[in-house]
Formats: sequence, C-alpha cells, structure tokens
Amino acid sequence: MPTLDSTPQPGACYKFTVRSADEAVVLIREKLGPNARVLSVRSVEPKGFKKFFSAPRLEVIAQIDPPEPVVSPLAVSSEPAEPVRPAMPAGVVAKPRFDTHRAVGLAELLRRSGLTETALNRLQSGEHWPELNRLPLHRALAETSRLLRERAEARTTRGPLYRAAFLGAPGVGRTTALCKWLSVEVFRRARLGHVVTVEFDRPNALGPLPVFSEALGVPLAHFPCETQVAVPGGFVYFDLPGLSPRRPADNAPIAAWLDREKITERVLVLNAAYDRAAMREAYAAGRDLGATHLVFTHLDEVPQWGKLWDYLFDEELEPLFLATGPSLTGDCEEDVSGAIMRRTLPDSDT
Repeated sequence: MPTLDSTPQPGACYKFTVRSADEAVVLIREKLGPNARVLSVRSVEPKGFKKFFSAPRLEVIAQIDPPEPVVSPLAVSSEPAEPVRPAMPAGVVAKPRFDTHRAVGLAELLRRSGLTETALNRLQSGEHWPELNRLPLHRALAETSRLLRERAEARTTRGPLYRAAFLGAPGVGRTTALCKWLSVEVFRRARLGHVVTVEFDRPNALGPLPVFSEALGVPLAHFPCETQVAVPGGFVYFDLPGLSPRRPADNAPIAAWLDREKITERVLVLNAAYDRAAMREAYAAGRDLGATHLVFTHLDEVPQWGKLWDYLFDEELEPLFLATGPSLTGDCEEDVSGAIMRRTLPDSDT
C-alpha cells in the first residue's frame, strides 16, 4: 500500500493513523486531493504501557477515485452501421426477427429487477394490475414504480428521534449505523445530545464509537447513568448488545431494560447483504422487541435492492436510512423508498 508521501495514484488505497477526525480531513485534503474518499475508520488502542497514558488513535483507509472520463465527440466511422447481409435467393422468404425483450411481460421484468414474489403478489392482487398490463411496457414500469412508492410511504410519519435505542444482531453494523446517524444529527441538523452504552450478561463491543463521539463533541456515558435528554430539543441514543435472532429468550434482558427505562423509540438495524431467511429471522426478533424504525446496512454489497420492498410495506416500522458504504460521516441515504425505486424501476416514463 503506497504512503501519503508518494505521488497520489487514482485507484490506490492509503492507510494512515491520526489523532482525530479533523486531522484525517486535513491530511486527505492536502495529500490525496478532492477525489479521495474514506473507506473505513477504526479505533487503534496503544500497546504496552502507552495505553495508560495515550488516547486511542484512528486508523483511516482512503482511496482516490479515478477522474470522470471525458467524453469525446463521436468520430465518423468507416464501418457500416449494420452488417451487410447477402441478398436472399429468389423465392426464399426470410423468417421474421423477433425482439426477445418485447416478449417479456411486466411480471417477468419485475422479477428480474429483484422484486420478491410477495411484493409481486401485492401488485397482482391490486385493482391496477389489469390496467398496468394494457399499458406500453415503459409506461407500465413507470406506473408500477409510482404505485410501489405510494404503498411504501402509506404510513403516518413519526417526528424526529429523541430517546432511541439501536438494536441489531451481531455483525449487522449496528454501531456503525449509530455513528452515521450521529453525524447526520450533528452536521445536518445541528442537534445536541449524548450516547449511552449498555451491557448485560455479555460485553458490548463499541468499535469506533468512543473516538467518533469525541470527534463530534457528543458525550458518551456508560449505563448506569442518566437516560433522559440532557438539553432542550436534543437527543439521547443507546447502543445495546447484539440481539439473538434464533433464541428469543436471550433477548429478554434487552426487552426488560427498554421497558423499564421507558424507551419507546427502537431502531432495528438489518444487514441487507444477508440472505432472505437470515433477514427475516432478525426482522422478526426486532419486531418482538417493539422496533419502531428500520435501517438497512451494507447496501454497497447488494447488487439488487428489490427484496427490500417487502419491509417497506410494513406500516408499523418507519424506514430511517440506508447505509450505502462504510464511511462514518457519509454513505447515508434518508430517502429510502426513492433510493430503492431508482435501483429497481424507473421513476418516470421518460
């Protein structure tokens, strides 16, 4: 891996260690330039006796994206636009050529876009389905995208989060999702608040949360401590241990603590890269714990987003955001249904 002192190369990755997020921003801007983006950030604890006297540092991996290609004017080609076909002998009738794409119906195209049979059945059982099949295919796809978004957003929108716990199975990126949401609250909405970490009979790995909270100026406390909002209009978020999708009894301490502290806002974090069965198990466990909001992570690893429509139809859970990359201060898409629609179906009949 090249160093920061070498000449920046498009596509290359650079790893360096800094004391704070601000220092990382300055280094990236000065050494790597405007096309650099952060791939990952993790906390590095000092070793030996230094750990008693030195604060943790941040290990940052950044990559330089290649510049956008310049589109040159079309050159005149000496090649024919289509291959020249020999003339048919007299008396021989050519077989008609069929466009195989035109033979594909609306339902099959929706399946190819990644929609599950559950979502497709919802559309086929609706009153608009016969009309959709009578439309030209491009108009039918555009109208289908509108109907899907209408159904996904047919819920009463809740207000901003104030006292919310982040829930999720181990490995789904729960703490990273919390960090992304903290950056949204602090940078975009200029809100103040603090974070509380909680442990029960098993440890709760905090990952980059302590260093990241310090960089944002968000106090981090460990329970037992005050769980109410500390400033007017502010927030308090709770980082809890991972829940168990397959052993509901193991989640009883989490449920009891949430009820005892009267925390009614509960954000369920799901790894969208998991297979459908694993996602359904984690989703059911989160519903049993009274989840009110939904976050999808690892969308950068998912080629087709159509399977997510199934979860957007549940009116009890409000989608909060999509985590579309590993960055702690970006890769956060709040227009959930719009983003999923753009990745599956066209949103207009252009």
